[in-house]
Amino acid sequence: MSKGSNAALSALSENCGAVIVSLGWGSPTGEGDADVSVLLLGADGKVRSDTDFYFYNNPAAADGSVHLLGNTPTAEGSEDRISLDLAAVPDEVDRIVVAASRYEGARFSELDGVRISLADSAGEDLLDFTVDDVDTVSAIIFGELYRRAGEWKFRAVGQGYASGLAGLATDFGVDIEDDAASADAQDVQDEPAVEIAAVRDGEPAAASGASAASGADETAETDEARAPRKAAARPRTAKKKVTLPAAAKKSLAENDSWRAARLFPVSALKSDHDREMRATSVLLSVMAQVPEFGRRITVAFGAPAGTMETFAEVTLPHSDKPRRPDGVIRVERAGKLWTALLETKTNGNALRTEQVQAYMDIAARRGYEAVITLSNDVALEGSPLVDVRVDGRRKQKAALWHLSWAEVAHQAQMLIRHEGVGNGAHAWLLQELLHYLQHENSGCHGFQNMGRSWVPVRNGIDDETLCQGDPRALQVVESWERLTRQVSLGLGGELGKKVLPAQRSRRGVDPAARRSRLADQLCLTGQLQAELRIEDAPGLLAVTADLRTGRLRTSIEVPTPEQGYPLAWAKRLIRCLAEAPADLHIETLVEGRGGGPRSTLERLRPEPADLLPKDGARISGFRLSLFKGMGSSRGNAETGFIRSVNDAVHRFHSTVVVPLDRAAPRRAPAGGKSAPTLTA
Repeated sequence: MSKGSNAALSALSENCGAVIVSLGWGSPTGEGDADVSVLLLGADGKVRSDTDFYFYNNPAAADGSVHLLGNTPTAEGSEDRISLDLAAVPDEVDRIVVAASRYEGARFSELDGVRISLADSAGEDLLDFTVDDVDTVSAIIFGELYRRAGEWKFRAVGQGYASGLAGLATDFGVDIEDDAASADAQDVQDEPAVEIAAVRDGEPAAASGASAASGADETAETDEARAPRKAAARPRTAKKKVTLPAAAKKSLAENDSWRAARLFPVSALKSDHDREMRATSVLLSVMAQVPEFGRRITVAFGAPAGTMETFAEVTLPHSDKPRRPDGVIRVERAGKLWTALLETKTNGNALRTEQVQAYMDIAARRGYEAVITLSNDVALEGSPLVDVRVDGRRKQKAALWHLSWAEVAHQAQMLIRHEGVGNGAHAWLLQELLHYLQHENSGCHGFQNMGRSWVPVRNGIDDETLCQGDPRALQVVESWERLTRQVSLGLGGELGKKVLPAQRSRRGVDPAARRSRLADQLCLTGQLQAELRIEDAPGLLAVTADLRTGRLRTSIEVPTPEQGYPLAWAKRLIRCLAEAPADLHIETLVEGRGGGPRSTLERLRPEPADLLPKDGARISGFRLSLFKGMGSSRGNAETGFIRSVNDAVHRFHSTVVVPLDRAAPRRAPAGGKSAPTLTA
């Protein structure tokens, strides 16, 4: 689409009752980011109230009409997705504005390929719009969906705001200094709040010539709002949520041989078939009983918010013999049904193409919306786990989605440990589900095997016989990518923060071509490399597996401030790492020539000055690294490679990254994303 053009959704697809909106961008460094927001506007072009503004602190509408799904890494950079259930949008809403903003003085000119795209509920792409002329703006209205003659249309807007978030929000009637919650100040100490009306970037609230009909921006906290009392003085929309403590409560058992009775026992599981049936039934039951959890699992697949029912081992006719998918999920809203078939695998078993193809045919013929595959494997961008045919002649098409057991466990952990659910019974159910999934006998452990090519590739690297173009190297690179995605999910669930693999690729690079290039690098260097972007961390957490030496390296680069003295920086760093492992390696990064002096933390504690270059060269930062031996086997046993990577990442984060973050200057809780530096 071009700027200013519009299109009727009904002319593009018959499955537009709900749509997925994706905002994407990339950057040369791979670190560029922005915050998305959605505003619901009435016929007067204004929000009805501050609750019509959806952003990182208010990510979902109670009626299910809006749900911010979060950020996903892509080959080009990153992509934020938004689920819009158009059938659930209130009648008095005339327009839905989709925007994004940058923070702390950043501009969209620093990003590449700023774009918006729409897909229907079946996952089919509908339209795409690339936003140009973003040189000086810090906020952009990408597009808007609006009603015309009883149907929804989309307009490509591409309107920028130099005044950032504040100017955009003011234009659309968002009260950025509302004091409505002050009467509830006494309750703030006891009840969590969702703050939805503060300005993050603190820029003047004047729009840069943009009309009120073309944009809205998300809000965050001003410097004044960061004071304890002011932060509470905003509209509060969240009900009290229940979370469970991380530490188990004291047991009344006489000894360790006494085992608590579990809602979902796993001791009697003897075969893969038993595991698949039990795991499917357990998951579907909890999804139906805990609305927050069921919604989190299905919203990414285009399901509406509504009444959910789940079924196991349903028999459906197909050709000359019936088929029995492992499960069926149905959601009813306003008399309309959304249905998905579920095919489950546990214990590392692979999905069978002919089986999934049969379910896709059944779903298309019966008018179901989706087929969901669920296994320990992790899907990769541009590389489907199962290739199926889609009959283009059929009016109704079903979408094929994949879900990993690791993602299921991640969503359960985020709810019961960090975000909370409606009541204690729901929290207990999720706790029982998580216990079941993490039990060694459940078969639901996520990605657990580097594949058959792992040992031949390691041997080929050892004896220098592995050649570029060897397909086995590509298989190892794909397994490595799956592993890093799963490690991100596990760490994010523990921290309650967003953790994503960082991919530094230029816009337009095909995922298959990128993996092929990484496979060639593996053949040449013998190394697998990945970077994890952890919310609020001082930098990217890098992981390198050196197959030549059999060692894992986890590291992070910490920048130095623009002002201060090098010796003060070095002393500050050593103080921050007082509890870090003594064998932590610290390397000084010198401008223009890379590495400088290096030593272990144990040796540097009495002499921090040893980190300073002898020639007085300017220091740009410090690289902190831990080394450990990596497992020899391809699996997740005590000596396995997968477990060694997971342990290395968690150890490095808890012993190195956490102390650095604690010592850094405090940031605004809602949106301060600046990287901490070594202030003197």
